[in-house]
Amino acid sequence: MDINAKIYIAGHRGMVGSAIFRALEAKGFHNIITRKSSELDLKNQAAVENFFREEKPDYVFLAAAKVGGIHANNVYRADFIYENMMIQNNVIHQSYVNGVKKLLFLGSSCIYPKMAPQPLKEDYLLTGLLEYTNEPYAIAKIAGIKMCESYRIQYGCDFISVMPTNLYGPNDNYDLNNSHVLPALLRKFHEARLEGRQEVVVWGSGSPKREFLHADDLADACLYLMENYSDAGLINIGTGEDLSIKELAELIARITGFEGKIVWDSSKPDGTQRKLMDVGKLHRQGWHHKIELEEGIRMVYEPFRDSVFA
Repeated sequence: MDINAKIYIAGHRGMVGSAIFRALEAKGFHNIITRKSSELDLKNQAAVENFFREEKPDYVFLAAAKVGGIHANNVYRADFIYENMMIQNNVIHQSYVNGVKKLLFLGSSCIYPKMAPQPLKEDYLLTGLLEYTNEPYAIAKIAGIKMCESYRIQYGCDFISVMPTNLYGPNDNYDLNNSHVLPALLRKFHEARLEGRQEVVVWGSGSPKREFLHADDLADACLYLMENYSDAGLINIGTGEDLSIKELAELIARITGFEGKIVWDSSKPDGTQRKLMDVGKLHRQGWHHKIELEEGIRMVYEPFRDSVFA
């Protein structure tokens, strides 16, 4: 990307989009276009059409999405499939119409079949049934991947799709009703320590294993791939390392200083038993993660500790 290129980040206020914004600024890019959702509703076809016609971005990072944890995905199923498909349909199509040089679409590891072999390889897509609890979100993301692929085949668009693993970092969502597991645990253990509670109840059995990537590492990978990757196939972004939710809870308890008991509520769903990304393709492209998990959690906990939740 030329340093003077006009770059649009869809979803710049979210965890992923804000990390991409910081990474671009750090590299000296200065012509970055952003819009708050109150200024541009990406679900509104006419509004998105007008925006692209007026701004004519050279590059697009499509990080805007409706996201949430197991509970939110399972309860707000219609919202998750409708809103995500509307956002990506409008942005991808208008990127084609307005001659965007390159678009990077951010998917999710939940696109892979529930019973897919581990670690998850890119070619496992559409080889089995999805995890029911987040199926609508996953189907929307799969549609986005196939849309990028189809616009590449029919129109020759340089649209690429990347599949991040579970993410955490600045601007994460700490709402216990719809956040992901890592920020939810961070808030739970932090508040338990402040209130002097003797135990923390955590959903599930603690046995599922998950991989976590810091948002700043994801942003670095996205910039790297935007400049160095133009293949038709999707590419995983992760660390290639995982740990159990039990191990994660114990790590977060240690970082937050909680010394009480961890109680597992096995009546609540575990979700997929394991989701580890095969990052061999990414490594062959020349990119590796830099932030290890404990270091990364400590990086996000310090500002969180002083936030409105403290």
